Order: sequence, then C-alpha cells, then structure tokens
Amino acid sequence: MAHRQDRCHHHRRHRHLHVERRSYCEALQSSSNSNTAFFGGILRFTLNIVLAPFYLTIRALYIFCQRLIIAGWKQAPPPERIKHPYGRIAIIGAGLTGISSAAHAISHGFEVVIFEANNRVGGIWTHENRTSELQLNSILYRFHPAVLWRGAHPKRDEILWEIKRIWKEYQLEERTRLSTCVTKVKRVQRNEAGKAHGSSLWYINDGLDGPFDAIVAAVGTCGEPKWVPFEGMPADAGKVHDMEMAGECRQQEPRASGPDEEGRVQRQIEKSRQQPHEATDPVTTPPVEVDDDTSSGSPPEIARKHADTYGGPVLHSSQLDHMTPELVRGKTVVIIGSGASAIEAVETAFCRGARRCVVLGRKDKWIIPRNVIIDAMIAAQPFGREMTLSFLWERFLRYWHYHGVAALVPTVPLFGGTPIVNDIFLDYVRSGKCVYVRGDTLRLTQNGVLVDVREWIQYGAPFCVGGSECERCTPNCCGNTDASCSNIQEAKRQAKQQKPQPHDASHVEEICADLIVLATGYKRPDIDFLPCKLFPEGYEASALLLLCILHAQKCFQRPNLYLQNFSTEDWSILMTNSAFDDAIGTVGHIHIGIYTRILLTFILDPVTAPTSKDMKLWVDAIRYLKRGASGGALEFFTYMELIIWLLLFYVVRPNRLRWMPFILTGWGVRPDDEQLQRTLDPDRSCVSGQSDEHRI
Repeated sequence: MAHRQDRCHHHRRHRHLHVERRSYCEALQSSSNSNTAFFGGILRFTLNIVLAPFYLTIRALYIFCQRLIIAGWKQAPPPERIKHPYGRIAIIGAGLTGISSAAHAISHGFEVVIFEANNRVGGIWTHENRTSELQLNSILYRFHPAVLWRGAHPKRDEILWEIKRIWKEYQLEERTRLSTCVTKVKRVQRNEAGKAHGSSLWYINDGLDGPFDAIVAAVGTCGEPKWVPFEGMPADAGKVHDMEMAGECRQQEPRASGPDEEGRVQRQIEKSRQQPHEATDPVTTPPVEVDDDTSSGSPPEIARKHADTYGGPVLHSSQLDHMTPELVRGKTVVIIGSGASAIEAVETAFCRGARRCVVLGRKDKWIIPRNVIIDAMIAAQPFGREMTLSFLWERFLRYWHYHGVAALVPTVPLFGGTPIVNDIFLDYVRSGKCVYVRGDTLRLTQNGVLVDVREWIQYGAPFCVGGSECERCTPNCCGNTDASCSNIQEAKRQAKQQKPQPHDASHVEEICADLIVLATGYKRPDIDFLPCKLFPEGYEASALLLLCILHAQKCFQRPNLYLQNFSTEDWSILMTNSAFDDAIGTVGHIHIGIYTRILLTFILDPVTAPTSKDMKLWVDAIRYLKRGASGGALEFFTYMELIIWLLLFYVVRPNRLRWMPFILTGWGVRPDDEQLQRTLDPDRSCVSGQSDEHRI
C-alpha cells in the first residue's frame, strides 16, 4: 500500500514537474519572441527614421526622370475625330500590351477597335491578387511613355490604374468592345487598286466593324487560372464563400495507422508507381474547362473520384486575397508548384501568420535577386543562350544569392528559362520555416498530399510536415515537434550551420496540410481564331498549336515567327508578347511601341514591308545561329537579343532608315498630317475605300 502511494506521489510529482517545465519553456519562448519583436521593432523604426530622407530623395529623383521621359517621348492624345486615318487596326485583347499598342497607333493617326472577351480591361492583372506586386523594378516596366509609377515595385491596383488611365486618356474607351469574344478572323485579298495599303483586308467575327488593314493579337500567354484535377480534390475547391469560417472550424483528424490504412496506402503507392503520370502533372495534364456559371478564377465542379478526399480548403494562387489570417494563422500551407506564383503564395502565407510552408516543385527555376542593375545585366546577354562565360552568372548567383541554400541551386542552365525575381523566399528556406520538396504530386489525400519525393530540402531545426511516423521529427520535452526548451540551443546551432537534412531516396510520402494552394499557373489563351494558313509547318506559333495538341495530339512546335512576333505569311498579323515561351527581360517595356510602329510603317510605306520569303529566311537564320541552345532558338530570348533583332531590321533594308526615328522614338507621324498624306499617297483621304461609318 505504501509502495502504491509512493508511486502515485512520484507520478503526480513527475506530472507536476513536466507541466511546470512546459510552462517555463513556453514562457521563455514567448518572452524571447516578445523581446526579439520589441527590439526588432525599435531597430526598424530607427532605420526608417534615419533612411527616410534618402528614400524620399531617391523617389523624387525617380519621378523626375519619369517626367523627363513623358515630356520627350509621350505622344499627344488624338483629336476627338481623326478626319483622314492612315489605316484601321484591330486590337484583340485589352491587357497591358493591347492598350499600349492601341494608344501608340491612335496617337499616330490610325483608327483602332479593341476586342476584349472580359468585361473590363487589364488582362492578366485582373486575375492577380490585391497584394501582387511587380517583381521587376518598374523602370523596366514602362509599357507606354505616359506611364508614371509612384514607386519601384507597384502593386496590382496601381498597375491597373495606369492601364485604365492610358485607356481613357487616348480615347480608347469608346473604341473598345468589351465582352466580345473573337471567334473568327477572315482574310480577304485586296484588289489591285488597294495593293498599296497591303495585300490583305481583315474582318472580325461577322464583319460589322468593317475591314481592317492589320491585326494585333495581344492575347498574351496567360488567360484564366488553370486548375489541375488531381485525384482527391474536394468538390468545393476554390469556393471562397465562408472559407474563413470553414478554416476556423476544421479540425484535422489523426491519420489512421491500422492494417486497413496501411494496406490502402500501400495499394495507392503501387498504383502511383504503375501510373506515375496519370492526372498528376500540372504541365502535361489538360486544363479543366471552367463552367459558364462559375465566376472568373473559380474551378469547375470536380467529382470525388476517391473516398479519400482532402478535407481542408484548396485555393488557386490567384485567390490569395482569400487567404486570411484566420484561415492560415499557425497552420501548415502546402503549395503545389515552384514558379513565381508559388513564391508569392509563400510570402503571403507567412505575412498572414502561417506556421510553416511546404513547396512541392516538379521543376526548378532560377531565382535572381531583386536588383535592377543585376537584372538588367543578366538580361543583357546578347544571344539568348549559354555562352563561353555564361557560367560566371550562375557561379555569382550560387555564391552570392544562394549562399547557405546550395541545395536549391537548379541544375538547368540560367539562360534556358524564365527566372523568378525574389529576395525573401531563400531566407525562409534558410531559416527552416519553408521546406522545398522536389518530386511529383500524385494525388490529394484526406489529410494532405501524396508526393513521389525525389529530394527533401530542409534547413535549420527539423519539424514534421508528414504523418505521425515522420523520421525527420525530433520530439522535444514539450511533446511537440518545434525546437524549444533543452533543444533550443541545438536548433540554433543547426540553423547557423545551414546544412540541409539528409536526402532520402525517391519514395512516396504523404505530406499533411491545413491548406493547399495550387500554384499551377494560367491557361494559355487560344488564337485558333486566326487562319491556320498564317502558320505553315515549321513556322508555327506555340499558342496556336495548343488547341491542336489537345485535340489532334500533334507534336509541340515552338514559335517561329518573323522578329518573333510577325506571321511569316502576312506581315499585317502582329502577335506582340503572345508567341514566346520564356525570356529574361520584361514584357511591358519599349518594345511594345517599337513593334507597333514597325507595323504602322509597313502600312504607311509598303515598300519597306518584307515578303514571305524574306521572313522565313530570317527565321531560318536565327534557328541556325542558335542551334543547340538549351532554351530554344525563338521560344527563349533575352532583352538584349530582342534589341539586336530590331536594330538589324534596318541594316538589311536601307530603305527603312528614313523611318528609323519614327520607329524607335515615335517622332514624325501625327494624325491628319496633310504633308505626310501627300507624300505617301494623294488619295489616302479614305483608307482602303472605306466609308466614314467604318472609321471607328
């Protein structure tokens, strides 16, 4: 009896000591966090006070430089009515490129009509999150000379505001057909009397807007958000209504570990190994069509194909505005994807209180620093491919930007794909808050994601993101998996050493998640409304073939267009920012205006226009010079390479030199210039024989 009382007393005393020890650890950790936050706040406040004059000076200088650009290169808005337009151009797409192209054209005396399938302008930026900001410095994103940025990295609303401001300032609002989807483009050969304006006339849809002299297909490379139908996807994935409440109420059930569960997991593993590519690849899996009654950015109804369906919320990376602090605070967020959208999802999750993030990457991308000088120098690679000294940039990034996280350095060449511009993500990985997993996502499970793990990259103190039997977890005295109490010093030591955890061999593992974010990108817009004859075999546009790939299962062809944007069969078809796959540079810069003015020059002076044979010869020459390039001949380019192409455009044809000031700067061509009309064609008072009702 006495022995039993001693045992009970011992257990009570041990339990009491354990509770006291745990309380002490929590109080110590809370005090440490409070002190760190307090002194960190004081340090940040002091630095802001000291550096405030410097920041204000730099910002004022930046705005002043933009004012100089506006004064020197901005073209005046057109008059209320252009009496004698030099031509009519159809702009398909009211995104950044479409609005900029239309503003350039109308300011030089050409009438335009903009066709937009959505009910507002802005393009891909209308699908972005409110907190999404420009990754590049805005000095590299001046898509029109009239743009005036207030800071180095504007957010979505400021970018949309600038697009809308130019849209209204250049009187494009009344020339825009919103909620008008272009389904058919018809080409009509001109008669001999109209050959001076080009060989083709174009009609859009039913032709009610009259004939056009040229078409700018500015549909871009990103359309509606792409939802990949993984097995185990809940039917309410992406339904943001009451999602915050569902996140608060959800309690994750413990994973079963009985014989039935082990057998089910083993069967799933065997099935996954037998069919590793079935509905698991975010790139090769065909995108799911969105129902008409579903709002933009929402997924379709996905049937529950398996009893083991994920029970938590699922968002697309375009829905990060709905990732509220109540939904993610203290939770584990799993991001499927490794592109720029995935990096943004990690930043948003931690800013709103997430405990940890796991990034599931199938393919790696280079991450370059958010430094305008370094970014411009990398984009200045002249020939858009790996060269003799290209390894110096990779070595520089490895030792300077990837210091401490060497395991994250991609094995693919830098000049072979579009890099990510970010400074914060690597810090999250260094600190151990974010885990990077290289592998293939197989399916969603009840508690998370089933992944064929090739490599597990985790720095700092280990923590559990898998099941209850995760070998990477090291329970501490408080009964959880976070380093605290007696393990705090060990965790700090491991974090300072910055060594990743040992990599296991390829195996299938379930990663638990409180929230899943699909960073699977956007659907590529179709341009099947253009006649297929414009893109003969060997000179196709990648976006055009997307529909053919899905339906006819043809081999994927890369973009092979003249100057990478003109159809080799007809120069009056321009596809600015719509025909490339990857690049190191920016899509929103001065080349939009240069390409548009090249098209205008062809209309004004058809003698300068190339023949189909000349355009195909240019494509063949570029493919020969860039043969063996890891990124491809024309599907990947750097911004310096693009500038070289545009400069060579004048060298091969000296008769274009007189138009060089106009093409490069926009000077010299104004609306209703009688002297220019008499010089070019005395009979241009009515373009292409059109009546006045078709000028707008």
